[in-house]
Amino acid sequence: MARRALTLPILKRLSDSSTASATRLLPPSQPARTVTYMPRPGDGAPRAVTLIPGDGIGPLVTNAVEQVMSAMHAPVYFDTYEVHGNMKRVPEEVIESIRKNKVCLKGGLRTPVGGGVSSLNVQLRKELDLYASLVNCFNLPGLPTRHEGVDIVVIRENTEGEYSGLEHEVVPGVVESLKFCSERIAKYAFEYAYLNNRKKVTAVHKANIMKLADGLFLESCREVATKYPSIKYNEIIVDNCCMQLVSKPEQFDVMVTPNLYGNLVANTAAGIAGGTGVMPGGNVGADTAVFEQGASAGNVGNEKIVEHKKANPVAFLLSSAMMLRHLQFPSFADRLETAVKRVISEGKVRTKDLGGDSTTQEVVDAVIAKLD
Repeated sequence: MARRALTLPILKRLSDSSTASATRLLPPSQPARTVTYMPRPGDGAPRAVTLIPGDGIGPLVTNAVEQVMSAMHAPVYFDTYEVHGNMKRVPEEVIESIRKNKVCLKGGLRTPVGGGVSSLNVQLRKELDLYASLVNCFNLPGLPTRHEGVDIVVIRENTEGEYSGLEHEVVPGVVESLKFCSERIAKYAFEYAYLNNRKKVTAVHKANIMKLADGLFLESCREVATKYPSIKYNEIIVDNCCMQLVSKPEQFDVMVTPNLYGNLVANTAAGIAGGTGVMPGGNVGADTAVFEQGASAGNVGNEKIVEHKKANPVAFLLSSAMMLRHLQFPSFADRLETAVKRVISEGKVRTKDLGGDSTTQEVVDAVIAKLD
């Protein structure tokens, strides 16, 4: 099955006037919607994008994007800010820039382990209410994998649950983690599936143990599913999901998950489809979108990769194509995606995580050479 181009438009509530025109596009059997995933038409004017190079390999891969954008003469320009994972919080001027531009391109921010230090990645999602994380894990021609026919979209609730850091110590030695159900992530998943011609949505849960929290999550998914009769809906327990992913990943289409499970599922699916270094993604809210490497495992790299400048920029380039399509520049997005796929399919350039020894700059040069 041919893979549709990945988009991540902002979730918007329609005005009364726009609701009428949007509703006319729906089949008579479908209910009227109060939300849309169709971005508003752009006017072609250059757009400002907040750029956060981040830590580790972040400056290498963001520089790769800047070079390719310049080579394409893409109608975007960057407002660049230095943010690092060892900061106590994301500077307010950065938050204001993202809110003003409504779009951000972000390299990985190193997350301290333990010690009560909050992740700036999580802080940013909560501050901007970027409630939906979307990662597309798919086979790329020319990149050998154990499984073929993989094209999975993992849609993960981004602001609640254990992974969001909503936890506190009730009394010394007793820690309580807060987890809530959110109907909006279920709506996002089904609307994404409907508008992107996807056939199935799978809810990932642990309701056999987490009967209240995950039970509420499933209730929301089931209720929303009744409004989309053309889309098949099923449920799977998270541990069985992981086993099925590594044995028969082609059975999955769109997966909707609570926060913590989604982090695990997305990274597992990315590894199956070719590695975290090639999977694009983004985080979306009601007003803003932040694009970054889709799967987070190793997204700041290690010292040797940084020292030898051999970071793999593919995931970040593909995420940038998502950003271009989101900004209503589809021709530029298509050019970039096509160039990246051609470089991979020809196998002439390979970074270390893809079985080669190519530098970041060699990949960039190869992609630029393939731009039509």
